[in-house]
Amino acid sequence: MRKLCIFLLSLLFVYSINLNTTVKAQGVPPKVSADGAVLMDAATGKILYGKNMDKPYPPASTTKIMTALLTLERCNLDDVVVVGKNPPLADGSKIYINEGEQFKVKDLLYALLLASANDCAEALAEHISGSNEQFAKLMNERAKELGCTDTNFVNPNGLYNDKHRTSAKDLALIMRELVKHPEYTKIATTPSYKIPPTNKSKEARPLWNGNKLVQKSSIYYFSGCEGGKTGYTVQSDHSYVASATRNGQRLIVALMHDKNKTFFPDSINLFNYGYNNFQLVKMYSKGDVVTNYSEKGLNIKLLAGEDFYYVKDKNDAAKATLKIENKDLSSLSFKNGDNVLNASVTLKGAPIENLKLLSDSDHIVNISTAYQSMTNNVGKVITAMVSVVIPIIIITFIIRRIKLRANN
Repeated sequence: MRKLCIFLLSLLFVYSINLNTTVKAQGVPPKVSADGAVLMDAATGKILYGKNMDKPYPPASTTKIMTALLTLERCNLDDVVVVGKNPPLADGSKIYINEGEQFKVKDLLYALLLASANDCAEALAEHISGSNEQFAKLMNERAKELGCTDTNFVNPNGLYNDKHRTSAKDLALIMRELVKHPEYTKIATTPSYKIPPTNKSKEARPLWNGNKLVQKSSIYYFSGCEGGKTGYTVQSDHSYVASATRNGQRLIVALMHDKNKTFFPDSINLFNYGYNNFQLVKMYSKGDVVTNYSEKGLNIKLLAGEDFYYVKDKNDAAKATLKIENKDLSSLSFKNGDNVLNASVTLKGAPIENLKLLSDSDHIVNISTAYQSMTNNVGKVITAMVSVVIPIIIITFIIRRIKLRANN
């Protein structure tokens, strides 16, 4: 019986974890060909659909979204990159850059994202970190910062290496950060681009966007798609990651290890599933008054510390509820804007996230007030101790008297 209880409690624990990370809908999710897949809400990071989402796969050229992210975070678009001796030797897809050739960062990013140029990925990596190896360390550090747990990058372009891995969920987390950069979405949705002549090439280099979800002439065109990245090697099969926004809600799709090359229609089906079944709700804007705190003569407004969103099933009328921690603020000093309390937000009993509550004003506790508060607290403790200790002493005395009489 004891083992059965432990087993049932374990199941309940696992189930509660799943509620906290995945939102379920009444609609039936589409079937996808890829072995690893994720549909993520970008505002909250909640998983709306997952299939082997934490299993690492070789990502091929979808790796380049991390290279693009680090480039946008660490470089200006007009910075000049001087190509070293190694990038021109890169295998696979490339635009055939030359040693000593000079490019603007912007032009290399267009080649990276539109033409999936492996040589340009290495040129950017060397420009930022000095070598592919050092850049890979930077990639892995950034991945951990973004919450990736099943990722190990070895190179900046995704050329196959048996130690070069990421998961569909991690890939979505990286895209979630990358799509915050408007420069990325501008590049990733551009149908075609020409890299102007350089000091080593008199001819412009034309580039075309292979992402069919942004091509208006394609049967796979998806209105609202903000760009994406494909990937393929023999060992990794096909992979794809993309984002789309509709009615203010941004979704991210990541597909990995797709043997059938159906990632474009599968992505569309996942996006439609997300928009048809899930709703992004903005519960508070940063600075909104959440509640009034009034205790022991202290009266302040508690403000939302950030924009707070949650995702719910469109067919479910349930609303999120707020529970504020019970804490005495009257004896504490704090300033306007300080995080003084936290609130837990739940939906149908399942935890969503915590919300920081900020004070709208200063509250200074002087020494005499603090001393008086401490004295009062000490007095309460002493009173409580006396009320417990004295009866114990009396009872002990009576018991000893009874024992003495019995012995006599």
